[in-house]
Amino acid sequence: MKNTCRGGHVKKKQSDGARLIISATAGIIVGYLIGINFPYVALTKIDLPSSIHSSSEKTNNEYQSKASERNFPENLGLVNTPVTPQIYVPTNPRGAETLPPGIVVSETDLYLRRLWGRPSEDLKKKPKYLVTFTVGWDQRDNIDAAVKKFSSDFQILLFHYDGRTTEWDRYEWSKKSIHVSVTRQTKWWYAKRFLHPDIVAAYDYIFVWDEDLGVKHFNGDMYMKVVKKYGLEISQPGLEPDNGLTWEMTKRRGDKEVHKDTEEKPGWCSDPRLPPCAAFVEIMAPVFSREAWRCVWYLIQNDLVHGWGLDFALRRCVEPAHEKIGVVDSQWIVHRVIPSLGQVTNAEYGWQEVKDRCKSEWALFQDRLANAYAVYLRETGKAKP
Repeated sequence: MKNTCRGGHVKKKQSDGARLIISATAGIIVGYLIGINFPYVALTKIDLPSSIHSSSEKTNNEYQSKASERNFPENLGLVNTPVTPQIYVPTNPRGAETLPPGIVVSETDLYLRRLWGRPSEDLKKKPKYLVTFTVGWDQRDNIDAAVKKFSSDFQILLFHYDGRTTEWDRYEWSKKSIHVSVTRQTKWWYAKRFLHPDIVAAYDYIFVWDEDLGVKHFNGDMYMKVVKKYGLEISQPGLEPDNGLTWEMTKRRGDKEVHKDTEEKPGWCSDPRLPPCAAFVEIMAPVFSREAWRCVWYLIQNDLVHGWGLDFALRRCVEPAHEKIGVVDSQWIVHRVIPSLGQVTNAEYGWQEVKDRCKSEWALFQDRLANAYAVYLRETGKAKP
């Protein structure tokens, strides 16, 4: 009798096992069918038990925080993208008319940024001013001395005309500077191509300086205080008398902080308020306000790379020019007159050929400016009969 009961018990266990296998198989099949028909289920729509929800809440919040920080679309392609409305904003910059104004960024800067972290925390301090030098390696000691005259409020940008850039890493300040290298080009060639007003809009003032300037008696912060005090839109430091001096206007005066006019040789000035007696600085070490530079940049010609004659036309970018253009006497420099750029020209041409082109460019610029005004006056009916 025990054997009979034991046999019936075995049969019952086998029957239960078969049911379990059949149930599991059916569950797998049903799950597979649901999976292929509904490939994506939003977990946020599933009601989880409160105990599970509370234990995972912290983890979910941390993930959402990180996701919001990087703003990366996790489910790109799996969500419905709203239809973009047709947009045309004629006041947007040219080429950006089909963008909503709120996303248009028309200006930029030369601030160096990190590759990690929050963008809003990239910059501990934003430089107020931009200082550019067009340099060759041979003038490294002079440039090193000049750069040290500018505080952290000044961003340094070096244009390398000799193609040598890595050597400058020996200077600590160079590692925080901007370097642009194109061989055998002048500072006005660089300025036209790399200093567009929308690129340097973040800076209050822009220095466009030569490499051969002695700065023993110059300090960048003190210079800016004087410029702002007198409301100078275009300026330069005074030049030490009898050192590379061409014009009386730019000669340093020991009894003044700033001067805005001078007396030149007889017959040189048709009007005491016009260059070279007033409203005049030279092109070796000019400093421009942001607003003045926006005009001056358009005045620079693409093919006239030496900038000769530009100094006589700067007055057209500020008003009244005889008040807004001046020379800072209390912060002065020495022009050493080193024709270094001429040493890296084609071997067939030397410094004399460079000077010849400078003179011819001056004549070309004068002609273009005069012709442009004549055409404007004629087309607007303002020309004298």
